[in-house]
Amino acid sequence: MTHRSTRRTVLLATGAVTLAAGCSKYGDNGGDSGSSSANASAGQELAKTSEIPVGGGKIFKEEKVVVTQPKKDDFKAFSAVCTHQGCTVGTISDGIIHCPCHKSEFHIADGSVAKGPAAKPLPAEQIKVDGNSIRLA
Repeated sequence: MTHRSTRRTVLLATGAVTLAAGCSKYGDNGGDSGSSSANASAGQELAKTSEIPVGGGKIFKEEKVVVTQPKKDDFKAFSAVCTHQGCTVGTISDGIIHCPCHKSEFHIADGSVAKGPAAKPLPAEQIKVDGNSIRLA
C-alpha cells in the first residue's frame, strides 16, 4: 500500500530541512551551547594579563573562550558560544559581550544575559592566572 504525499506534507518536510540547514550555519558546534572545554586544552596559555583590558575582555575564537576583566586583577572566563543558537560571540564593549547573530548581550562579570533573545547565561570556563599568564585550567 502506498501513501500519496499531500502538498502540506511536502511543504512541511521541505521547511523542516531548510530550517535545520539554516540553523546549522550559526556557530561551529551545531547549536550545542554547553561548555567549550572540549575545544581547548587544559594548561594552554590564552593570553598575558596585560592583553585583557579592565572593563573589557578578549575572545579566543579557536578555543571558544571569552576572558574578561570586570575589575582590576579579577579575571573571568566564559564559553564564547552564544546560548541562543550557538553563534560565536563577536565583540566586547562597555562591559558587555555581544553576539553578532541575533544581538544577544552578556555581562562580562558573570556571563548573565543583559539582553535577549538568549535566555541562558554564557557557561563559565575554568582559567588559572599564574603570574602574568592566563591559562585554561
